[in-house]
Amino acid sequence: MVDVERALDEAGLTNSHVREYVAHWAKITGAERVEVVSAADDARLIQEALDAGELLPAGEGRYYSRSYYKDTARAEERTIVATSDENDKGVYNNWKPAAEMKPKLIELMTGASAGKTMYVIPYLMAPKGSPLQNFAAGVELTDNRNVVLQMIRMARVGVEFINDLGDSFVKAVHVTGDLENLGQGTPDDKRYFVTVADERTILHFGSSYGGNALLGKIAHGLRQGSYDGWKNGFLVEQFMLLGITDKETGRKYNICGGFPSASGKTNLAMTLAPDALGDRYYVEFYGDDIAWIWVGEDGKLYGMNPENGVFGVAKDTNEKTNPTAIDSIVPGTGAIFTNVAYNSKTQEVWWEGRGEKPTDLDGWEDWKGDIIADRSPEDADAPWAHPNSRFTTTLANVPNVAKDFEDPQGVEIHGIIFGGRTRDREPLIRAITDIAEGVYDGLTLGAEATAAADGLEGVLRYDPMSMRPFMSYSEADYAAHWLEVIGRATTKPIFAHVNWFQRGEDGRFLWPGYRENLRPLNWLMEFLNGQVEGVQTPVGVLPKREELNLEGLDEQALADLDTLLTIDVARWQQEMGFREKHLAQFEGLPEAIWEAHRRVAQALDNA
Repeated sequence: MVDVERALDEAGLTNSHVREYVAHWAKITGAERVEVVSAADDARLIQEALDAGELLPAGEGRYYSRSYYKDTARAEERTIVATSDENDKGVYNNWKPAAEMKPKLIELMTGASAGKTMYVIPYLMAPKGSPLQNFAAGVELTDNRNVVLQMIRMARVGVEFINDLGDSFVKAVHVTGDLENLGQGTPDDKRYFVTVADERTILHFGSSYGGNALLGKIAHGLRQGSYDGWKNGFLVEQFMLLGITDKETGRKYNICGGFPSASGKTNLAMTLAPDALGDRYYVEFYGDDIAWIWVGEDGKLYGMNPENGVFGVAKDTNEKTNPTAIDSIVPGTGAIFTNVAYNSKTQEVWWEGRGEKPTDLDGWEDWKGDIIADRSPEDADAPWAHPNSRFTTTLANVPNVAKDFEDPQGVEIHGIIFGGRTRDREPLIRAITDIAEGVYDGLTLGAEATAAADGLEGVLRYDPMSMRPFMSYSEADYAAHWLEVIGRATTKPIFAHVNWFQRGEDGRFLWPGYRENLRPLNWLMEFLNGQVEGVQTPVGVLPKREELNLEGLDEQALADLDTLLTIDVARWQQEMGFREKHLAQFEGLPEAIWEAHRRVAQALDNA
């Protein structure tokens, strides 16, 4: 029988509530050993993983891992929010009764860690001393060493973060399971990823990958966090967060926002000022994926990134699209690459969009570990890296990480933006001054589905606030909560919708994007300050051409700008019908949201 008490004593883990929880789950899972970890254990654990073949060296101070080939992404259809109150059921949160799910997970986990080490990961999803600290602490139990290493990069890890918090911690249990015999994607699928939100308990079985296994990140940082926020007066969103300093005026602005998948969220979060504006503006990185937002005692809106690292998609990350990310994963950073291509002889890594594909195939293996030089002709063009391959690095490695990213008080939020990938209708930027209309815009956020996906080219797949896969309670309550929290702030943020992806009739992008995206954000902050007035339209305020700083933009972008600063009323009127159908799914939606919808629709009819 494993000596749990001795292991906890040796690690200095004194919180009696945590000790009881660890002992309880050690007995259920049947772990052979218990080991409490901290960030200081990273080098030792890395070496153990290298010795065991769980990691491979990827050059100096960088590492490579492969997951099981059927275990490469979040499994939304197996991800469940469970509570004891059926009123928590929403359209998107895949709600089930806690009384049904807890026994099922306990049964799956019983004895499933036999012969393994149970690693105890005490973590904090916030800087220590944060006003939200009591909602940010957790203890993940896992039987997977790679999960420990990833969590050390993504959270603040150590007993000092939970010893003084009593029972104010999330109980997060991860059991890997027999990955090759779980029936992934079949009717006999044994995987379950359950957040028992009203008990602040997370039970994940059957994966070793990403959001299925790094429980501090999505299960706690988004699903559990948003439920806690709903009950305790703050917002938890899948938002990026950046700061912009105008060196000419000395003013600094912080903007957060939600973007559906493949809509440029990480690239925007890690952006730099364009070369032509670099002398005037400095951009700081706070976070690329999650923001916790609250109203301070001074009535201002504050936000923070609860994570301590970046778990970025490798595909298409390069010196042009995201030079900041590339600089954060150089040799010596301790970065971990997952499911990219790997050269077993040179220890190099590569992924699609990284640059020219290597022509010398000697030593190269694809993300499954298959030798690329041995591929058959019909498989020659198959991807080398998995499309959801990742890199994990700490915030401290990001060259322009904000100097105050560890400030427990967070930073004031001046703007909240939404942006989806749309080829027409959506202009470059439109500011929204009415709170209800801003929340309404977030609830109707979406990105284009492809024709192949649903036969309707240009129709949006709606993704409210970019939280569709992470909702933990009903959408009607979610909308009401947004209105309440933002309504409580005496200093209101400005809302806006951005679109970097409008295309011309010839199919090319009309806006250069990437670092140039700073220009419309600067205009937004000038509009907030009353320095520019813009042009009122039925869907918000658009910049006048002369109000944008266009210095250094190429001739093509300047020529396309008039199209980017107009709206297509007919397309918008069509869109309003789709929006009405989308919102009608959410029973009990606040009347203020419907009023906002009707105002916009009426304004379009009068245009």
